[in-house]
Amino acid sequence: MSGRPVLTSDRLTLRQVRVSDAEALFEVLSDAELMTWWSSGPHQSIEETRAYIEPATGGGGWRSWAITRSGEDVALGWVNAHQRRENVSEIGYILARPAWGQGIAREAVGMVLDQLFIAEGQRRVFADTDPENRFSIALLKKMGFQLEGHLRAEWETHIGVRDTLLFGLLRDEWLAQRADRAAAPSA
Repeated sequence: MSGRPVLTSDRLTLRQVRVSDAEALFEVLSDAELMTWWSSGPHQSIEETRAYIEPATGGGGWRSWAITRSGEDVALGWVNAHQRRENVSEIGYILARPAWGQGIAREAVGMVLDQLFIAEGQRRVFADTDPENRFSIALLKKMGFQLEGHLRAEWETHIGVRDTLLFGLLRDEWLAQRADRAAAPSA
């Protein structure tokens, strides 16, 4: 598996998360409502955020891309990928509330899916989300992920023991979606 290449589109740049992103990401990770469905509770200090993101800045199993607007090097959130088995990765993401409703999460996740499926040739990507996290579920469905399972009492979190929904997407499904979008007439 390769490192963390910089991924770009007309409006976004995804680059490796850096410790210096802690101040911008504290805004995201201290948002109590946003963190409801995260595995840990809202952060209380920038130092806590710095310690939390530091492992994502080096080697390790998770690759974390900071989501930034092109020409602005301020992290709005991130997309993570972790190879769980040969050619199978788990994906996760979080985005600052002011960036919601602009298609940024969908675009950023799509850029990482292109990296995983096209550049790296992985066969499957999966995500897990809380059954009550309607925004994440909607994003996964828009991206073509299929609901594959419901695990009961899977996670112990800051809000108690929670179920999780598993969603999966196969390389061939992603490539077919891309081909369909490319063939669709522009509006």
